[in-house]
Amino acid sequence: MVEKLKLFENKYEEISLRLCDPQIASSAEKYTEAMKELKEVEPIVLKYREYKKYDEELKEAKEMLTHETDSELKEMIEAEISECQTKLSQIDEELKLLLLPKDPNDERNVIVEIRGGAGGEEAALFAAVLYRMYSMYAVKKGWNAELLGANETQLGGFKEVSFMLTGYGAYSRLKFESGVHRVQRVPDTETQGRIHTSTVTVAVLPEAEDVEVNIDPTDLKIDTYRSSGAGGQHINKTESAIRITHIPTGLVVECQDERSQYKNKDKAMKVLKSRLLEAERERQHDRVANQRRLQVGTGDRSERIRTYNYPQGRVTDHRIGLTLYKIEDILNGDIDEIIDALISADRMEQLKNSEAT
Repeated sequence: MVEKLKLFENKYEEISLRLCDPQIASSAEKYTEAMKELKEVEPIVLKYREYKKYDEELKEAKEMLTHETDSELKEMIEAEISECQTKLSQIDEELKLLLLPKDPNDERNVIVEIRGGAGGEEAALFAAVLYRMYSMYAVKKGWNAELLGANETQLGGFKEVSFMLTGYGAYSRLKFESGVHRVQRVPDTETQGRIHTSTVTVAVLPEAEDVEVNIDPTDLKIDTYRSSGAGGQHINKTESAIRITHIPTGLVVECQDERSQYKNKDKAMKVLKSRLLEAERERQHDRVANQRRLQVGTGDRSERIRTYNYPQGRVTDHRIGLTLYKIEDILNGDIDEIIDALISADRMEQLKNSEAT
């Protein structure tokens, strides 16, 4: 591990020198690329330097102890040695986590798809609640949210809604949200106060880049139709909505959010590419599923991952056994505590697996 850390430190120093080069500093593209590289290695290098500092202090304290005869001073030096050893052990674990392979999709934008499951109208209403939750979280993170398509119900819910969140690291923060979200609450239409259980499915897809997904135009069937739902007279006059069918896989994507047929097609293609990329990722995941299963879940959309219990004000993530009694805050976009716990659990599981192999 030390040799690997030395390589990271050398790389860090080399990038730092490059940033001082006037040619790099004067080029926005080159400077941005160098800064991105620096940010990737900086946490590892700073932690390694902290390790070296305590390691040096430990060696010095041990050397002093061999020559010290005063019992009181020896006791102080032994306490310093113990503190350094504790710190080094802690930093060693942190370095192991920092050196774990990174998910290549972590920095990407995401496409989130939310669909009402079991529970009819109540499920559709909770789909709208989750859409609001993720939208508010995006605002807190300074991300941009763009609606891609929605199928609304008469009561203001969503049979399905898809949207893009654009911001650095969006996928790294939201990738564990894929799965079945369960809600337990008393619907407004329930006259006897009975608690109903409904489910909503969430899928989080990293935005695909054009170079990754090559789609043959002859594999596409593109249909236009008139938009449905609220929107005024325009909807009844113009066939601006787009439906794209990817013939080899049978995937169907629809978009009717924009007035422009071209814009709807562009949005639909973004979703299609991301779905195709995700399908390939899932195929690769299935090939190694028998060797490794993440503690935080498989990412399978049929897996129940979380329960939102309104009467108890409780939100429970079943994958890591985390329960928080602040449902209102969470549904207002305060979900960092859950996300941080999921990321931590995933890293610890990866570390356990890497040490086992």
